[in-house]
Amino acid sequence: MPRDNMASLIQRVARQAGLTFRSPAGPAFGENLHRLQQLLDEVRAEDLHLAPRGPSAAAAAAGGGPPWAGVVPPVSYMHICETENFSMGVFLLRSGACIPLHDHPGMNGMLKVLYGTLRIACMDTLPAGAAAAPPPPAAGSGPCLRALFRSRQHYTPASPPCLLSPHTDNLHQIDAVDGPAAFLDILAPPYDPQHGRDCHYYRLLEGPPAGAEPPALPREVWLVETPQAADFWCGGEPYPGPRVYL
Repeated sequence: MPRDNMASLIQRVARQAGLTFRSPAGPAFGENLHRLQQLLDEVRAEDLHLAPRGPSAAAAAAGGGPPWAGVVPPVSYMHICETENFSMGVFLLRSGACIPLHDHPGMNGMLKVLYGTLRIACMDTLPAGAAAAPPPPAAGSGPCLRALFRSRQHYTPASPPCLLSPHTDNLHQIDAVDGPAAFLDILAPPYDPQHGRDCHYYRLLEGPPAGAEPPALPREVWLVETPQAADFWCGGEPYPGPRVYL
């Protein structure tokens, strides 16, 4: 059964997010961020009236036009709230779904797994001119970035929130493994192409590892910017949890 304080919990998360990201350069940012992490770590699927499943048929209607019309998407999004300083919502992934490698320009972010298991690969972009060698010929025509591949870890509801900042772990890829998964997501500030915060997708420029084990991390890699993958799109569906007031 949901806990008695479920409404106050998600409300407190939203209020703390508003307080934290109102002044991300202020002296109290670190303390406020830590408090937000603590609150986010308490959230469970039942607090948001969610049971383990992937995107629903309702998300197919909101997935866009052809060729996706009527097709249940691999990923769907439940909008909870948004201000000029942050957005909050829930992503649902079907088993095996992947949110491709993408960036969050100038943004902070936090995600908390609500059910299932996610494999999250995190990277940092490196300054222009930091590369010791030119990009490989396989780069093609897309813009290339040198990046630091920092980590690839599994996250479950027992894991602490996964964090990103403008300079650390700002690029990530998210895969649902061994069943459907969902996570609560906070981005600050929200994506906004008019203010230079558009989402860019990337592909790792390296082949499969020659041995049984992948190369050790962290390591420097080349990325190439790509269009959104043809087999990835995100539908929308109603958020069933307690309403948030800001």
